Amino acid sequence: MSLSRSRWWGGPLDVEQLARIAVHRVRDAAAELAAARELEVSVETTDGLIAASFAAIEHLRIDGRAPQPWGEFSGFVAARDGWVRLHGNYPHHAAVLREVLGVDDRAGLEREIGRRDAAEIEARVSTAGGFAVAVRTEEQWREHPHAVAAAGEPWSRVEDRGERSVLSAVGRAGPRTVGDRARSRAGHSSPVVDGRARRDAEWAPLPLPLPLPLPLVGVRVLDLTRVIAGPTCTQLLACLGADVLRIDPPHRPEILDQHLCTGMGKRSAVLDLRRREDADRLRALAGQAEVILDGYRPGALGRLGFGTADLEQLAPQAVIVSLSAWGEHGPWGRRAGFDSIVQATTGIAERCGTEERPGTLPVQALDHATGHLMAAHVLEALARGRAVTVRANLLGAARKLLDLPAPTGEPAALEVPRSRVASEAGVLEAVPPPLTLDGSTLAHDVGPYGAGRAEWIA
Repeated sequence: MSLSRSRWWGGPLDVEQLARIAVHRVRDAAAELAAARELEVSVETTDGLIAASFAAIEHLRIDGRAPQPWGEFSGFVAARDGWVRLHGNYPHHAAVLREVLGVDDRAGLEREIGRRDAAEIEARVSTAGGFAVAVRTEEQWREHPHAVAAAGEPWSRVEDRGERSVLSAVGRAGPRTVGDRARSRAGHSSPVVDGRARRDAEWAPLPLPLPLPLPLVGVRVLDLTRVIAGPTCTQLLACLGADVLRIDPPHRPEILDQHLCTGMGKRSAVLDLRRREDADRLRALAGQAEVILDGYRPGALGRLGFGTADLEQLAPQAVIVSLSAWGEHGPWGRRAGFDSIVQATTGIAERCGTEERPGTLPVQALDHATGHLMAAHVLEALARGRAVTVRANLLGAARKLLDLPAPTGEPAALEVPRSRVASEAGVLEAVPPPLTLDGSTLAHDVGPYGAGRAEWIA
């Protein structure tokens, strides 16, 4: 099926096509899984849903309030010989910038960086565990040692570990439709009180209002991801019926607005993997999961016994997904990163900028596209009964975008579909995931962050 060429964002790069490629792939994968499970349901998407979902944080309203997605220390700053891009949204990352540069506010940050070369800022901040990159052109990036080392690394790759029939999971879950799930919870008190999600360990996602068959009912998904790409993937899986359990460390909490934007239908719990009993609990959860996703930088969970190879041993039955910013090899293979950081150093920011300063894509497209591509791989593996390991990286999404033909035509605004759902922060006006089942969009309430039990529902 050929992809439409219509545009809704504009700009020098065809972000619309990147978004369509990823979402159409996950649409087709969801339809394949539904067919494998003998569910009579039509899976579709629209340009309006795709566009809105890729700008989910921009469209989110929390009791009428718009979130503030960028911290004081995030963004472009002029260096002595060019520009750097910083990411300081998380408190511990902002603390690195304050300590390395000896500053207390944005004005001091700009002053200190303006006295130094971009490469010096990149090296000093990165060595200290923070996030800063020199803004490069495409040509400069192609000559970078990591770009050379990772040139053959695809956006994603799938390693088949053998046959594993997941279709039997339907029998464990019992109910095959949302209406059945609602009836199976008869007697449970509602998780929503006065329009807000109840903060207790018994919260479970409310069913959708229509008795639609959901392809992932009975599938357990262990979510060890953060920020946007991984949580976007697992939110879609949750809204397709999976029991998604997100685990976070107590000393590195997620930014609440990001949880509200990507937490539909999930449960959220906290485990400190430095504690033996919590690590043992996670091993037990992994051993019972059909899908496990790791969105931490390569090697981070490995030090705690939960690297990709460890998870393959703990859960030989599972689809395992490993997400990285830069791929897993090369000089930056163990380095963490964010969508905005990858944009800045690969030439995207320079392409989107002006003569005066670099610019950005209209949305965090590398994150969202990669999240949906990961979800597609998960659904495909489940439909085909394969235990696989999926490796995906944001750098590959950047290369894909830069390699697309130049876009043509003028952008046209699209209507933004929103759903009203409950959360611990109040009523949300939120964009649902970009798929429809029999014409109905998918939306769930967002459960309280970190308040759930680290256990499977059934």
